Amino acid sequence: MKKGFIGVLIALFSIMSFAPVSSAAKPLVIGLPTWVGNGPLYLARDKGFFKEQGLKVDLKIMDDITMRFAALYSKKLDGVSTVISSFVLLSKKHVPCKMVLALDDSYGGDGILAKKDIKTIKDLKGKTVAYKFGSASEWFLVHLLRKAGLSIKDIKSVNMEPGSAGTTFIAGKVDAAVTWEPYLTKGKHTPHGHLLIDSRKTPMLIMDTVLFRDEVLKKRPEDVKKFIKGVLKAIAFYKKHPDESYAIMAKGIGGWLKNPKAFAETMKGVRLYDLAYNKKFFGIPEKPGPVYQALKERIEVWEMLKKLTWKPKPEDFFDSSFIASIKGL
Repeated sequence: MKKGFIGVLIALFSIMSFAPVSSAAKPLVIGLPTWVGNGPLYLARDKGFFKEQGLKVDLKIMDDITMRFAALYSKKLDGVSTVISSFVLLSKKHVPCKMVLALDDSYGGDGILAKKDIKTIKDLKGKTVAYKFGSASEWFLVHLLRKAGLSIKDIKSVNMEPGSAGTTFIAGKVDAAVTWEPYLTKGKHTPHGHLLIDSRKTPMLIMDTVLFRDEVLKKRPEDVKKFIKGVLKAIAFYKKHPDESYAIMAKGIGGWLKNPKAFAETMKGVRLYDLAYNKKFFGIPEKPGPVYQALKERIEVWEMLKKLTWKPKPEDFFDSSFIASIKGL
C-alpha cells in the first residue's frame, strides 16, 4: 500500500517537474528606446494595468536599435518597440516577427532645419544635408525628396546622429539637417536658419510600433492580447490624467526624459494612438487598413536605396488579428 502511494507521489512529482511554466508566470520581455512614445508601457506597468490581467512585463531600455533587433532575433527579447521604417530596414527574410500595435507618430517632434534661402524641399538640390544614414531620418528625407521629384543623389549627404546633425546646423556648418527636438526649436531661432518642414505636416511618416516574434504570437497569443489591452488602457488613462501620467512615465523612461516637465514638453510633438485609431490603422485580416500602404512606402524607399537584402511584401510585417479581436478595455 505504502509502496503504491509512494509510486503515485513520484509520478506526480515527475509530471510537475517537466510541466511547462505557465505563461502568466513568465514575463513578456520588451526592448525599447528612451522615447516619450514608450511612456504608456511604463504607465501600464506601474499603474497595474498589466498586473490586473495576470500579466508580467519586463521592460528593458535598449537605445541601440541594431542591438535591440539582435536581441530580438536571438530570442533574448519577446518583442520590441521601434519605428516602422527601421523594422523594415532591419528585417530578415521570412520576417520572424509581426507588428501588432501602433504606439504613436511624430507630430512636430521631427523635421528638417535649413538655411533661410532654402524655401522648399526642391531647394535642397546640391545642398549639404546632415542626417543619420539607415534611420527614420533618412527614410523621412528620402520620402520628401521623392515627392519633390528629387533623389538622395541630388544632395550632398553627411552621416550624423540626429542630435549632432542639429548642433552642426546650429553652428552653421551644413545647409540643412534632419533632426528632432529640442534642436528644431533651437535651430529655427538661429539668425541663419528656419524650420523647412516638420512631422506635423507629414502625419504617419514617422511611426512607432510594437512587434513580437512569431513564436511568441503563436505560443502566447492571450498574453500578447493582454499586453496590448494594458498599453491601450494606459493611453486612455493618460488622456484623463496627464499630469499624474507624466510623472510616472518620466520616472519609468528615465534618461534625458526623467524630468516630468521635459517629458511633457517633448510629448507636444507626439500623438499617442488609442484603440479606435489602431482598429482603423490595422483594419481586419480580410481588409487591411493604412498599415498596408505605410509598409509599402517604406519598402519602396529602402529598395530604391538598395538597402534590403530580400524582396519583402507589406503583409510580411503585421498581424491585424490581435487588434481586431479586442472589443473594449
